[in-house]
This record gives sequence, C-alpha cells and structure tokens, in this order.
Amino acid sequence: MKKLAIIAVLAALVIAYFALGLGQYLSIAGIKAVAAQAAAIQQDNPLAVAAGFFAIYVAVTGASLPGAAILTLAAGALFGVLWGTVIVSFASTIGATLAFLSSRYVLRDSIEARFGERLKAINAGLERDGAFYLFSLRMIPAFPFFMVNLVMGLTRIRTLTFVWVSQLGMLLGTAAYVNAGTQLARIESTSGLLSPTLIGSFVALGIVPWIAKGIIGVIKRRRVYAGFKRPAKFDRNMVVIGAGSAGLVSALIAATVKAKVTLVEAHQMGGDCLNTGCVPSKAIIKSAKIAHQMRHADKYGLAATAPQVPLKAVMARVLEAIKTIEPHDSVERYTGLGVDVVEGYARIIDPWTVEIARNDGGTQRLTTRSIVIASGAEPVVPDIPGIEASGYVTSETLWTTFAQMDEAPRRIAVLGGGPIGCELSQAFARLGSEVTQIERGARVLAREDDDVSALARAALEESGVRVLTGHKALRIEDRTLIAEAGGQEVRVPFDALIVAVGRKARLTGFGLEDLGVDTAKTVVTDEFLATKFPNIFAAGDVAGPYQFTHTASHQAWYASVNALFGTFRKFKADYRVIPAVTFLDPEVARVGLNEREAAEQGIAVEVTRYDLDDLDRAIAESETKGFVKILTPAGGKDTVLGVTIVGAGAGELLAEYVLAMKHGLGLNKILGTIHAYPTMVEANKFAAGNWKKAHKPEGLLRWVERYHGWMRG
Repeated sequence: MKKLAIIAVLAALVIAYFALGLGQYLSIAGIKAVAAQAAAIQQDNPLAVAAGFFAIYVAVTGASLPGAAILTLAAGALFGVLWGTVIVSFASTIGATLAFLSSRYVLRDSIEARFGERLKAINAGLERDGAFYLFSLRMIPAFPFFMVNLVMGLTRIRTLTFVWVSQLGMLLGTAAYVNAGTQLARIESTSGLLSPTLIGSFVALGIVPWIAKGIIGVIKRRRVYAGFKRPAKFDRNMVVIGAGSAGLVSALIAATVKAKVTLVEAHQMGGDCLNTGCVPSKAIIKSAKIAHQMRHADKYGLAATAPQVPLKAVMARVLEAIKTIEPHDSVERYTGLGVDVVEGYARIIDPWTVEIARNDGGTQRLTTRSIVIASGAEPVVPDIPGIEASGYVTSETLWTTFAQMDEAPRRIAVLGGGPIGCELSQAFARLGSEVTQIERGARVLAREDDDVSALARAALEESGVRVLTGHKALRIEDRTLIAEAGGQEVRVPFDALIVAVGRKARLTGFGLEDLGVDTAKTVVTDEFLATKFPNIFAAGDVAGPYQFTHTASHQAWYASVNALFGTFRKFKADYRVIPAVTFLDPEVARVGLNEREAAEQGIAVEVTRYDLDDLDRAIAESETKGFVKILTPAGGKDTVLGVTIVGAGAGELLAEYVLAMKHGLGLNKILGTIHAYPTMVEANKFAAGNWKKAHKPEGLLRWVERYHGWMRG
C-alpha cells in the first residue's frame, strides 16, 4: 500500500503537470513572465515567495519533472546569486533525495530480484568508491539530473552519502545557472548557457577526486615499502612459491610471455590435487564403484557376486594413476617450457627478495619484480583430546598409510560431513569397511540445499555408511571416538580414523608474518589478488575464497597477468560462475546460487526441476536417482542464476550450464539446442522444457485453439 501511495502521488504530479499545462511556465518565455509577476509580489512578501519557490523546486525535482534548469535561472532573477544559490542548492538536494528514495522504495527490490547477480559488482564498487562516482556525475552537466537520482536509488549506496555528495557536487553547476539567471532578460534559450570551456572545467573538477585518490594510492604504496630498499635491477620478473595448480599455471603464463620466472616447490610438483587430493580420490572412488556394481550386479540382470578387495592392489592402481599423470606437472616438462624450477623451501625476505633453502643443501637468493604465493592448503586437525595418539590419517596421509595394508581396515571412523568426508566414507564402505561418519552439523554437505543433503545421506547409507549427524566429537580413548548427541555419549570404535573436517591455508614458513602481510584464514588480497604489497600476489587455496583446483588455475591467470602487466592494466578476479562437484555416487554438481543462498541473500527466484527417473538413458542404465534443479529470476525471465544437478555424471552435465551462465545464454537457448538421443545431457534440455511449459502463453493458446476450431469448420 505504501508503494502504491508513492506511485499515486508521483502519478498525480505528472498528470497535473501535463493536464494543467504547467510546462508552459517552465520555459524561458514562461519563466520570464512569472518572474516579473513574482518580483512584484516579492517586494511585499519576500519570505512567502522564497518558501513557495522552494516548495515548487522540491516538487518538480522530487517528481523528476522537466524544468529544474529553468527554475534555477528564475532563482537567479528573483533572489540574486547568493540567496538564489543557497535556496536552489538545498531545494535540489531535498528533491533529488525524494526521487532517490522513491526509486529505492518502489523499484529496487524488483530490480534486484531480476538482476541481483549483475548488480553485486556494481554495489561492491559503490560501497568502495560510491562518493567518488556520484561526485563525478554531479559535476558533469551532461548527465541528466533526474536520471542520476533514479539510478542511484536502485543501488545500495547509503542515503546519507547520496545527500552530502549531491549537495556538494551540484553546488558549482547551481551557482553557474543562478548567476546566468541574474541576466534572465537577455537569455533566449538554455543551450548556450554552458560553454564548452565551462563544461570542460566541470569535467576536470569531477575527476579531481580520482586524481587525488591516485595520488593517495601512490603515497600509500610508498608507505608500505618504507624501510625496504628496492633493488636497482632484478634477477627475475616473477618468483612463484608452490607448484600446485595455481603455481604451475602462474609459472606457465609467465614463461609463455617470455618473462624470466622461477618456480619453487618444497615437496611434490603438482601439489595436493595430483598427489593427495583430486587424482587419488577419484581413482579409489572408481574402484569402489566397480566393487559396488559387482555386489549389486543383479540390478543389471547379472549374477551378483561379492568382490575380493586386495587393498594393496587397489592402492597400487591409485598410485599408478598419479605416476601416469606426474609427467604433466614434472620438473622436466616445466623446465622445457622455460620455467626455472627450484626444489626447496622459499622464504620472502623483503618485497623483492626470495631466499630458497634448496633441497640439495644449498641456499639461493633471488631478486624479483613480483612474487606469487601459491602455497595451497592443508587438512585441519581439530583439537580433540586423544587425537594425536589415535594414529589418525587425513586426506593427505591415508594414501601412503593404506598402501601398506593387505586389506581395508575393518572399522573406519570418518570425522567430517563435507565433500571429502562423504567421498571417502562411501568409497571405503563400498570396499568392504564398516564406516561410521560423524558430523557435528545437522546435515552432510551442509552448503547444499536440504533435498541434496537428504539424497547424499541416502546414497551414503545405501552404500553401508552409518551416518551420525548432530554428533560432536568429545575425545578419543583406546581406538574409540566418543561423541555427544542429545546429552548422550555415543562410542564409535575404529581400526582407522580419517579426519576430514576441512582444509586451511598454508601461511607459515614463507616470511609473511615478518613482512606484515595480512593473513586471517587466508592471505588477504584485493580484487586484483595483490597483498598489501602491490607486487606480491596470492592465488589458489592460500588466497581463497574457494578451495577448488579449477578456481586456483582461474585465479592464477589474474595473479600472474596483474603481476607482469599491472603497470598498464589490472584485471579484477571474476568469481561469478564457479562450478563445484562432490564425487559421490550419484554426483552432486552445482554452479551459481542454490535455494538456500538465494533465500539468505533475499533474491526472489523461481525453481524448475526435472527428475532423472523420467530420462530414457537414465532408465536404460538404471541411474535414475537424482534431478536437475534450475534457479531463474522470479517473474519469468529465462536467465540462469544457479543450477544444482544430482545424478550419474552430474559434473559433466553441469558444463552446459556453466557455459550458459558465463556467456549469458538463457534457458530458451538450451531448449533450442539439439541434444543427442539417448544421452544423460538431454536432462538439461528437458529441465529447460519444464521451465518453458510453466511459462506458456495460456491466453494466446486459447485463441489458437479457437482458430483451429474455426479452421475445422
């Protein structure tokens, strides 16, 4: 009702303006006539004329009606330069604020519901530099006064900021028009009031804050480097610390553009993903899936059989997969590509110097123009009494530990209900272990929607995992984990304990604390991935906010390009379309928003779902568990805001939506694309079809039905 009242008031003002022909008074000729009459009245009632003029100015600008420039001229004719400027300055700010608030109250929610994701970057920029942007717009007369008010109302800029910046930014332009208005009798049109020279002056003044900001930035950078001596020349263009995904890509980009780059790795080339994460986990998941299929072969019309699981052979296959991929990330390959690879521990001595304790016993110091920190992350080990004596393993250490075992541990306790904990729980349960998974929260995969978590839990339990959610680990005694739930202690005996409660950035040992580089949970960087030192960057897990191999590679491009070419242009890291996959069976894949996040952010969405039990290929392969769920803006637009897919090969199916979101392709484009039959990816087209059915033009179809009836006679 409040919105309707605001709309009604604005509509009444607009209707009155045109119906009563008020526009004729807001022309040069009209204002001359009115000004002459008002001048006569002003002699007897100066305050009444000033108050009436003030109210009219506020009404015109608040309703975004044309005529503000003419009224400003009239102020000069009626009140002179000083009082005319004061009256118009405050009236224009109040009117602008009313228009700003009307736009914000009436339109912003619906605009954000439709374009919420795109507005995020704009609002982030305004939060940081909103006063500068608004001041520049106010100073340049080329930008329509009313349009600035309405557009700013749609953003998240603070009202107080809008008020004081508008008051200040419009002051010079107001004074110029008021001054011109003192010669109103000589003015025939507004077109010649502002000469190119004057407009140029306003533009120059508008960019003064940006120039000042740049100067402040230079001063800040000099302060940051105070106390450090910059080398006269450098041994390297870039030194990269860490040879995981982010480090390898950073070094490769530098070498590709012919920069002299050194890559320092203390342990294993390829980092966690190759050696202890993505590759070994997916290898063992595949072995576990085959064992599960053998056990349930009757599902496919075959005789079910209990698989024999010699763990050493399974782990040998896992290690062979790592060994096969190793040459892609090897010292030899990167040396051949032009990268100077040094095996050892790097420590940053000053912003331009890296000292390397080489694995061969030597020490090497290199000066470098830029540094990229890509030291990755490591498993979190919770502070639970008895854990250090428990013989626990993590996602990093279990591969070498289990490789020595002939059989899988009979009883395994897995601490953690996130992606790593779920993947390992299901895999080892399928390989024959009695697995108990303990999660402190109410759900596994807590970042996903409730229906996704429920399906994941069902898949774990079907694989033989005992899932204990809402259980807090208290202590470990005699190869038994004691947890608490509902005030009762629950004992979970184990032969092996896998700790998978999350990962944390590797921050110590690189000299960051001595330099004063900001670290919280990660290395703190700006939007360009630079630290407090403009020549030191961070990428990958050590920088956050995501811990995905593909995100690390993505960040590496920004970090390395900004490090090498930031003098000319910098690129802000783009996190708008980040896919993620949990490799359970069935897989859980997601990109963009899910329902939970949309609700938390107040974004109105429409949810479209297609269940795989209706898909021909899924039925033929007995892979009918799962669904495709698409989020689009409320109101019927086909823009893809987010997709969650649960099902066989969900990670592969997700790629089509990642492409669509990256390049702004809507569901109509997906629906209009031919998908091969019978394939799992047809699910994407059918999901788009469900959205289309929900938005079919019922009214038009009724007329079409009548047309066909008429054609039949």
